[in-house]
Amino acid sequence: MAGKSGWKRIARWLLFILLGVLAFIIGLIALLRFVDPPTTAFMMADRLQYPERRQVQNWVDLEDISPWMPLAVIASEDQRFLQHWGLDLDAIASAVQEYREGEGLRGASTISQQTTKNLFLWNGRQMIRKGLEAGLTLGLEALWSKRRIMEVYLNVAEFGDGVYGVEAASRRFFGIPASQLSASQAARLAAVLPNPKAYSAARPSDYIWQRVDWITGQMYQLGGPSMVRELTQAR
Repeated sequence: MAGKSGWKRIARWLLFILLGVLAFIIGLIALLRFVDPPTTAFMMADRLQYPERRQVQNWVDLEDISPWMPLAVIASEDQRFLQHWGLDLDAIASAVQEYREGEGLRGASTISQQTTKNLFLWNGRQMIRKGLEAGLTLGLEALWSKRRIMEVYLNVAEFGDGVYGVEAASRRFFGIPASQLSASQAARLAAVLPNPKAYSAARPSDYIWQRVDWITGQMYQLGGPSMVRELTQAR
């Protein structure tokens, strides 16, 4: 009897801890809707792994970023960004099917999921991390606007070794502020996002140039900057 009571007490404490962690995370997501994050999980992990590397980040509001840039990442990373609620179920189903067929677990992440991952999680393709990412993304979409998600994403994404955010990347690689990025320059930055440590916007490989051409074409097919005008102007 005493043993059963002890297990119930442990279960209650575990439930309280779980609810406390959940409340903390929800509160943090709600806070970051209005407060710019001073750092991210990815930035902290990078700092621990490469303590000698200087990190560069210059936060800018979305209206101070060329409209070509959000359009470029939508064209490259998540063309249904303005329509979905955080998860692209078709892409997830396709990735799961490939995993079951032994092809490995590939990414099927939306911009919302990538924002969540950068802010709160670690790099990797483990199922448990993907599960946490999905749950946190739903919270992000429920509490943030699409504009805020895009603004944070463009400010925390890594575009090169230690180069975080589009303003720092624009100044590092092109010598101009993010507000002056052209369509081609925005496409070059978007092209390296899948692996900014392997690809370079400053010295694009043939593969990156092919990606730039494809992304630029998709940007015009999606409607050009007018496609994201509502996103960049809405609060």
